[in-house]
Amino acid sequence: MGLSGLTLISPNVMGKSMGYVAPSDQVNLACIGIGNRGAEIIRELHKTGLCNVVALCDVDMGAKQTLQIMEMFPKAKKFQDFRKMFDEIGGEFDAVSIGTPDFSHFPATMRALSGGKHVYVEKPMARTFQEVDLMMAAAKKYPKLATQMGNQGHSEGNYFQFKAWKDAGIIKDVTAMTAHMNSRRRWHDWDPAINHFPIGEQIPNTMNWDLWTAQARPHEFNKDFHNGQWRCWYDFGMGALGDWGAHIMDTAHEFLDLGLPYEINPTKLSGHNMFFFPMSTTLEFKFPERGAMPPMTITWQDGMDNIPSVPDGYGISELDPNIPPPSNGQIQPAKLNPGKIIYSKELTFKGGSHGKTLTIIPTEKGKEWESKLPEVPESPSNHFANFLNACKGEEKTRSPFEIAGPLSQVFCLGVMAQQMGTKLEFDRETRQITNNPLANQVLAGMPPRKGWEEFYRI
Repeated sequence: MGLSGLTLISPNVMGKSMGYVAPSDQVNLACIGIGNRGAEIIRELHKTGLCNVVALCDVDMGAKQTLQIMEMFPKAKKFQDFRKMFDEIGGEFDAVSIGTPDFSHFPATMRALSGGKHVYVEKPMARTFQEVDLMMAAAKKYPKLATQMGNQGHSEGNYFQFKAWKDAGIIKDVTAMTAHMNSRRRWHDWDPAINHFPIGEQIPNTMNWDLWTAQARPHEFNKDFHNGQWRCWYDFGMGALGDWGAHIMDTAHEFLDLGLPYEINPTKLSGHNMFFFPMSTTLEFKFPERGAMPPMTITWQDGMDNIPSVPDGYGISELDPNIPPPSNGQIQPAKLNPGKIIYSKELTFKGGSHGKTLTIIPTEKGKEWESKLPEVPESPSNHFANFLNACKGEEKTRSPFEIAGPLSQVFCLGVMAQQMGTKLEFDRETRQITNNPLANQVLAGMPPRKGWEEFYRI
């Protein structure tokens, strides 16, 4: 196909200067992954009025989940292979949206950056630590290209509030955070005594399964690998942590300068197996001192029976009021919406997921601090408009790869600890796992499937 990793730039792109879109122009957008979540992304980008959808690409083009978007943009050119789309009409679009399964974010992103295209990619950035490294390096090589990871709350209230409260010294000396997501997951009805992958089934007529597999280890088609089910499997997805961590841990990670942890310790893995994610997980991520900031531990908890303890004064807004507290008087929620509890030396903060803002708890303490809280600016644009405005040089993205990459790598390390079922010690300087040679090999990355090697070269 004439591809050469990150070195191929079409003459059309070179002629208009890499990534340049005039401020007066709409951004011409090509969309890779157009069903399910991919379709939602396309609608949101289109709703801004800042883009023109010129191409649609999906490995299952024509399947039920793709039809609405195809009908919405009848003039858009249709492709099943994103590589052919770049080869044939690379000069006709400025940016791409990528709404494919976690594992296949990587090759499409690398091809886009090498071709001079701005990139909006769903969270998490990639499935492996090494692939995120390469994506960050590619973004750094092409600094005029806008990159945005799709944790849309990073353009909403909590982003601006957290920054303002941190700058004003309201959020300081944070020592711990509990991040939790305790709703039902797709794999919760499965048998963790699994000893092999699902057996092969008939491939849908609309689908190119070989393309879907991309650089990953090959598997026979099964419906439990497709249409969101991929999120359950270590080979394809990032579980509850990768799915929700980017909406819960993002602002603390950025504004508390956390970077990468030095230890990841799985203290609970219910229903652990080597194929799909546990029924319940507790992970401790330990971060060192950063300048004047003390060491900090983030405890991640998922699973319906793994709801975190909450501090006194937490409140009842997100608890089930019909279930009485335990007789020992300790407030223990029966149900808790996804969110976080942040503990500093002086204050405790309660927060939700995505863009939900923080409150100081208990209520009495929050009232004491009301007069000291700084004004929080309004967001000038939602996450989708922020990306498209960045393509036009009018804004900077709020979740570029340099910010989203290390956050995604926290999830990569967490998922490794989940799958291997062991504590990992990570050297932040050498970026190596020091206590487990096998884990360190996994960190370095498995060889890509034959035919997909080019995306691993910069």
